[in-house]
Amino acid sequence: MASAIGCYSLNANHRGRIPKWSSPRAAVIPNFHLPMRSYEVKNRTNVDDIKSLRLITAIKTPYLPDGRFDLEAYDASMNEQINDGVEGVIVGGTTGEGQLMSWDEHIMLIGHTVNCYGGSIKVIGNTGSNSTREAIHATEQGFAVGMHAALHINPYYGKTSLDGLISHFSNVLPMGPTIVYNVPSRTGQDIPPHVIKEIAKSPNLAGVKECVGHSRVEHYTSNGVVVWSGNDNECHDSRWDYGATGVISVVSNLVPGLMRDLMFAGKNSSLNAKLMPLIEWLFVEPNPIGLNTALAQLGVVRPVFRLPYVPLPLSKRVEFVNIVNQIGRENFVGKKDVKVRVLDDDDFILIDRY
Repeated sequence: MASAIGCYSLNANHRGRIPKWSSPRAAVIPNFHLPMRSYEVKNRTNVDDIKSLRLITAIKTPYLPDGRFDLEAYDASMNEQINDGVEGVIVGGTTGEGQLMSWDEHIMLIGHTVNCYGGSIKVIGNTGSNSTREAIHATEQGFAVGMHAALHINPYYGKTSLDGLISHFSNVLPMGPTIVYNVPSRTGQDIPPHVIKEIAKSPNLAGVKECVGHSRVEHYTSNGVVVWSGNDNECHDSRWDYGATGVISVVSNLVPGLMRDLMFAGKNSSLNAKLMPLIEWLFVEPNPIGLNTALAQLGVVRPVFRLPYVPLPLSKRVEFVNIVNQIGRENFVGKKDVKVRVLDDDDFILIDRY
């Protein structure tokens, strides 16, 4: 009998005849499914279903005291988002601290969100990277675990040319519905309109999360490109005055019901003004520092921070309590009978290894 790993018949050798080559058995396995490549990934949802979303939350990732994901708290937050009418979530974005996750953690959280909530809310995985190779691989994995769409940022820090941007996005767009994220304050490079015009030839471009401002939003919407405001402080006017479809929001982690009203119930300058002190407070330091501090004080997540993020100072924590009382505790996430409180410095846990 031929060896399962060899290439010659041992019996033929012993009889003195010319060895006869035989195929290794391990190489002949019918219907063997090879590792999935980008061109084999199938869309999990129609791109038009993504284009229609008006309120998308960039969901917070909570932690246990040892730095691992607190899935119980995460699930509670997801349920509140769904119950308050949020239509989609960005998993592992900047707000969700994808930049502090391993890719294993990242894809696991996307898969968990899809498995538990994918029938009730659209799951958009942040699988972008400044490496095209890494972005392709992560996006393959994200669609393989069932995400409905991908969020892609332009390559940051190690910036490329404008032709390089087109090439980068063109290599990830074939995999499924995609939102391109333009936030020059973080990447150090604007994605100009002519780049979006070029990649919009792909049927998989759902739209742009745009942080440059109203004029850019209006430019795209007047040319048939779907836009979500990436700035909570501008989203009301972008939606009702400049044609934006909606917002990808940080604030909706805290007041999803009010943000739904802002995006669905028509122009409401009074509600927008009411929310502005909260929005300004949230971004007094780089996101997600304010959000993490706020959710901890609401009792929604444990006061655990993965470094380099640290909580806002005591004076700002006191200010948040006053803002909650002005807007109304009943409008915020978490148990309504649990009062917002000022946490002491010693209440926070800072994790340097996770």
